[in-house]
Amino acid sequence: MQVLAHWHEIVRSGNPGGLDAILAEDCVFWSPVVHRPQAGRDLTRLYLTGALAVFNDSFHYVKEVVAAPHAVLEFSCEIDGITINGVDIITVNDDGLIIEFKVMVRPLKGVNLLHAKMAAMLEQLSV
Repeated sequence: MQVLAHWHEIVRSGNPGGLDAILAEDCVFWSPVVHRPQAGRDLTRLYLTGALAVFNDSFHYVKEVVAAPHAVLEFSCEIDGITINGVDIITVNDDGLIIEFKVMVRPLKGVNLLHAKMAAMLEQLSV
């Protein structure tokens, strides 16, 4: 799954510029705090761009399990003194593009913190 190498480079650089090259037009983003899926490349790009801005240099992947066309990437980071642990669950289509990006986060304190920070960032990005 070559798309994972591209995703890791985007995360490493913190530059969302390459997202369009790896996201399918009909990609769906599942947020850990929004109960409805966010459908389409534009919304997925918006959420991932926000996440790249909210997560800091402490963000890193600790585990990766790949069984094409799926990958589960476990991550850890610290924001405002709270250690956040979660997973990105990625599904790729036959063209090698991401068609589903699902994020799950723990603990509840971390979910609440991310909710507040992402809401502020998405508002900033939407203006």
